[in-house]
Amino acid sequence: MKRIASLVILAALMFSPAIEAQKSPTLEQFLSAPFPTELTAAPAKGRVAWVFSALGVRNLWTSEPAPDGSYKSRQLTSYKEDDGQDLGDISWAPDAETMVYTRGGDLEFPNGAYPNPQNSPQGVEQDIWAVSLNGGAPKKLAEGHSPAVSPQGGAVAFIFKTQVWLAKLDGSEKAEQLIHSNGGASELRWSPDGSKLAFLSRRGDHGFIGVYDVRAKSLIYLDPSVDTDSQAAWSPDSRRIAFLRIAVAKGRLPFSPEREGQPWSIRIADASGGKGQEIWHAEPGSGSVFHQVVAENQLIWAAGDRIVFPWERGGWIHLWSASTIGGAAKLLTPGNFEVEFVSASANRQTIVYSSNQDDIDRRHVWKVSATSEHPEAVTSGGGIETAPVLASDNKTVLILRSDAHTTMRPALVTSKGEISDLAPESLPADFPAKAMVAPQPVMLSSVDGMQIHAQLFLPPNAADGARHPALCFFHGGSRRQMLLGWHYMFYYSNAYAMNQYLASRGYIVLAVNYRSGIGYGLNFREALNYGAAGASEFNDVEGAGLYLRSRPDVDPARLGLWGGSYGGYLTALGLARSSDLFAAGVDMHGVHDWNTEIPTFASSYKAADRPDAARLAWESSPLSSVSTWRSPVLLIQGDDDRNVPFAETVDLAEALRKQGVEFEQLVFPDEIHDFLLHRTWLAAYHATIEFFDKHFKSPEK
Repeated sequence: MKRIASLVILAALMFSPAIEAQKSPTLEQFLSAPFPTELTAAPAKGRVAWVFSALGVRNLWTSEPAPDGSYKSRQLTSYKEDDGQDLGDISWAPDAETMVYTRGGDLEFPNGAYPNPQNSPQGVEQDIWAVSLNGGAPKKLAEGHSPAVSPQGGAVAFIFKTQVWLAKLDGSEKAEQLIHSNGGASELRWSPDGSKLAFLSRRGDHGFIGVYDVRAKSLIYLDPSVDTDSQAAWSPDSRRIAFLRIAVAKGRLPFSPEREGQPWSIRIADASGGKGQEIWHAEPGSGSVFHQVVAENQLIWAAGDRIVFPWERGGWIHLWSASTIGGAAKLLTPGNFEVEFVSASANRQTIVYSSNQDDIDRRHVWKVSATSEHPEAVTSGGGIETAPVLASDNKTVLILRSDAHTTMRPALVTSKGEISDLAPESLPADFPAKAMVAPQPVMLSSVDGMQIHAQLFLPPNAADGARHPALCFFHGGSRRQMLLGWHYMFYYSNAYAMNQYLASRGYIVLAVNYRSGIGYGLNFREALNYGAAGASEFNDVEGAGLYLRSRPDVDPARLGLWGGSYGGYLTALGLARSSDLFAAGVDMHGVHDWNTEIPTFASSYKAADRPDAARLAWESSPLSSVSTWRSPVLLIQGDDDRNVPFAETVDLAEALRKQGVEFEQLVFPDEIHDFLLHRTWLAAYHATIEFFDKHFKSPEK
């Protein structure tokens, strides 16, 4: 009787809701956290702003210091729909009481037709808006993008149909075209005193720095040449402008290595007369080709009349400074690591930046002056900190931060070096942080011997002795690096969530930082024969697959791969050349013929004019190997993609049909490359997991 009673009690406990196995989080939960972009410091009052995208609903947030030293945050706008209308281009008024921003359009390609992914019959518009921090609804100022509020207040310069326009900050008058000129305008830069406006005038194969004098209503171009000038940086007294000069290189093709070239230079010109002179130029060899950091401006006119700039001399992207009167450049950030996000204090004395110093697969924040070569660590540890800005007090550091378990969020670095989130209440209560696995760093050998960094996501049941289905993930770009935690880019934050979700469902996932990506130096990024010049990354694709196949916890018959954009290219390449290794794949808006893709970024390219390059580009493309493609694939793309022509998917589908290869397709009408609708991301990822489940799960599952 005692034994029977014990069995009854045990059975009751087994089926008790209190100890029933917790239900696995949904994909919706993994993608539920708001994502922050454009952390921007105000010119006064210590305020900071950013954009939160929460389930596709984009809104402005702001935070400001409280008397106790903490920061108080609030949502400033109240948009409520997942309508695909992007929001960004934040510009503060000088008194920090008003913000101006762009809403609508494609902020990556702002001068094209406005995307309409929600299929609104009425169409959509890209507009400039102003919102007061003292309350009230946002006010539409004009149609356009890239607003820049004058330091004198009252006026907003912006771009509309590639020309420079001007609007009143209070919206009291109709906007008017400020400058009528040839070329397309961008990079609007007001002088510190607000008397002049500098801008880049792109002229196809060359570009000028234009300067408009507000009082005189006159326009000049600084020291014009056959080269391309850009990145105007004003002197504190508003009398001079420093700018980059990139030497003409008409034979250069994108998506192929460029380790050396005609050296670039920095010039300074008089903002009134236009006469200029060179103050510094890059040396031949490594660093002769300009490589930018993520910054509002690539040049910083710092205190002490020194220009701070990025240079890749020695094979790593670092910050250097040079005197405005010429002379040798001074290295500010020595070491084998890469500087990425960069900004300066309002008084121009301190530079803050993020890098992977001492932690190559993460990011931390550092600060340095324009004359020092001894940077000081601002953050450290097992998290990821990036996109730093300094508040108007010139000392308070604000950042974006994440870790393996919780997504990017804005935060304050206290005077004691502690990190405090600015808006912790914005994280959904059911966000499954505790369900996340910490990805493990992995070094694997490519088939040609190159060492490749990767991150391994193991499922919760990884130690059960069974063989699991496994997937290689390839990021896009290819100028990207996946990290040991949530990514600082929206696209790859979503991809990280998807890899976590796949792991939660029993998949082993390997995120591969293949050659031609960033983070590991110039020669890795500009890998020999990469991309359209030989597809040498295929060595890494195959090496990653072989690594997974060799693991005792991986079922070699259920090995797949997935990725988007450049990652879609590598997915297709892996399936086309190694269907015996990869049993299935998901290719999101991938490149399938380089000769179709290259004109998107080099409009003058015509395959017939360059037969040798075109032949190599074709041989480097998945379509050239379609005859050996046997494994099933899911193709996903929006047909308003401005990065990868939709024809890439059309042509591949036709070729696969002729080859008799099984494929499925998911097409989003009027959606762009970096999907604008949250529901598009969900649909794409649900289709991905359903596709892999169908092909990889055992019949009994």
